[in-house]
Amino acid sequence: MTHGTSRAQTIREPTAPEGDQGPSSRSTPAGTGGGCSEVGAVRGSLVWFSSDPFLTSSEKALEFIEDGLLVVRDGRIAAVGPYEELAESLPTGTTVVHHRDKLIAPGFVDPHVHYVQTRIIGAYGNQLLDWLRNSVYPEEARFASPEYARRYAALFCDQILRNGTTTALVNCATYPVSVDALFEETTRRGMRMAAGKVLMDRNARTDLLDPSPEQGYEESAELIRKWHGVGRSLYAITPRFAVACTDEMLRLAGQLWHDNPGTLVQTHLAENLDEVGQVRRLFPDRQDYVDVYEHSGLLGRRAVFAHAVHLDERSWGRLAATGSGIAHCPTSNLFLGSGLFSMSEAKATQRPVRTGLGTDVGGGTSLSLLQTMNEAYKVGELGGYPMDGTKLFYLATRGGADAMGLDGVVGSLAPGHEADFVVLDPSATQLLAVRTAESEDVHDLLFALAQLGDERAVAATYVNGRPAHERSPCLDPKPERP
Repeated sequence: MTHGTSRAQTIREPTAPEGDQGPSSRSTPAGTGGGCSEVGAVRGSLVWFSSDPFLTSSEKALEFIEDGLLVVRDGRIAAVGPYEELAESLPTGTTVVHHRDKLIAPGFVDPHVHYVQTRIIGAYGNQLLDWLRNSVYPEEARFASPEYARRYAALFCDQILRNGTTTALVNCATYPVSVDALFEETTRRGMRMAAGKVLMDRNARTDLLDPSPEQGYEESAELIRKWHGVGRSLYAITPRFAVACTDEMLRLAGQLWHDNPGTLVQTHLAENLDEVGQVRRLFPDRQDYVDVYEHSGLLGRRAVFAHAVHLDERSWGRLAATGSGIAHCPTSNLFLGSGLFSMSEAKATQRPVRTGLGTDVGGGTSLSLLQTMNEAYKVGELGGYPMDGTKLFYLATRGGADAMGLDGVVGSLAPGHEADFVVLDPSATQLLAVRTAESEDVHDLLFALAQLGDERAVAATYVNGRPAHERSPCLDPKPERP
């Protein structure tokens, strides 16, 4: 595969954006109020997954069309196939956006991130529990201010779109206004987003704690009524982790999930050995960390557990049997010295667990899932389980969607999915251009992007069929037929 500069001709000049972020990039709201029109079709090399490459071969799992056309209608993917086969069937006047020298993939799906920690990314913190006390909790206390929350909700959305992420499962702060600020921003932009107010009633500073489990339940229930299903918003019930939650808080979180079908659950699991030890002391009647959550009714489809670094076979078996999801967060686990996640355990053929790739900012050190793929590969190597580019891209797209219970909704370019996708430029940097110029197949191209890519490789991000971030688009209206 040879990649060079785009050969497409710009037929219609795009309108100059407001708030330009540089000479060659812009981010714009993708929602109905954002002023961006839905594209009719996008041309380029298309790549997505029809199955899990961890459970079959990469060749069988990967779908690839070197010169493909993605047709969008009403925010969904209406058709996908070779350009020559589909182009003639497009209605007269359809606008085709050309990215012929680039790779079009599903929008990245991040199943674990804290928008309220965006400002403290890269904050020195020793290990998990000290880092929470010294860096995280003081910052999250600021999100009691609606103005502060709105400021960082906008920054967070700008940054994930610049990095090609279109869907995320987001921890907010304990304050309901922090949830309001994020959903106001993501709804305005038309994003598929899941988020929730953190529930915690012990072992943290007083101003962050829910006054009672009952109040945490009621505030979460009100946020569900207010936001779940509004636009593309999904509510995620969010007990912080077992160390910060009493038995009653966890029980009511499980009850809240039972009372509100269609919502998600997110929490942390077995991230750090000191944390695991504390959970054992706090819940002496439970078999292990996973049993703490299962006893409270918090395991199951649409429940996502971040980290899962220190688990035994019984725990892995329960996660698999209940259809629960895992978010592997390599940059965070390395940055905080938490340990090495075992992908071989997560994807054991006899009981595979649904697994995605999370950035976990601010413990994680980048909002780029490309850079996170790089670190996941290294962690896999250290664990004797190296992953090729196909597996890494699967984790960041369909794998994340599957972990969140959103398979069939996002994470794929197959017809019927919501039209969230990212355009990747294999020539975005000199090193990438040199490395990918002679790539013999798409598997090598994906691996190069996973190792050398970052936000510079994201040429465009589309949300709900509309451009949300782009650099130098080339628009080619299909000519009127005589």
